[in-house]
Amino acid sequence: MPRYYTEEHEWIDVDGDVATVGITDFAQGQLGDIVFVEVPDTGAELSQGGDAAVVESVKAASDVYAPVDGTVTEGNNQLEEDPALVNSDPEGEGWFFRLALSDKSQLDGLMDAAAYKAFCDAL
Repeated sequence: MPRYYTEEHEWIDVDGDVATVGITDFAQGQLGDIVFVEVPDTGAELSQGGDAAVVESVKAASDVYAPVDGTVTEGNNQLEEDPALVNSDPEGEGWFFRLALSDKSQLDGLMDAAAYKAFCDAL
């Protein structure tokens, strides 16, 4: 399944018309120890670039943005009880939410893994 990245350090895995979204290892490393995560409600309509979730660490609170338009089909409720999953497995079990894609063409504006690595290396 293809994975894309945003300049705000979100990743998105696409499987047909459904996508899973989280923050990258780079992002969790910048945030430090995650102490709280708020995921969007099922059924929430998200717009590309709009607020989707909140992540708080010992250093700061940060918004997680929707990489594409879509309707939330599931939030990762495990993160409420174990927000440290974002630190231990940010690009796996630490995912934030799943959504039904509204406009797959928006994926064309996101980065692939090589472009994202180059983006992070330039920071």
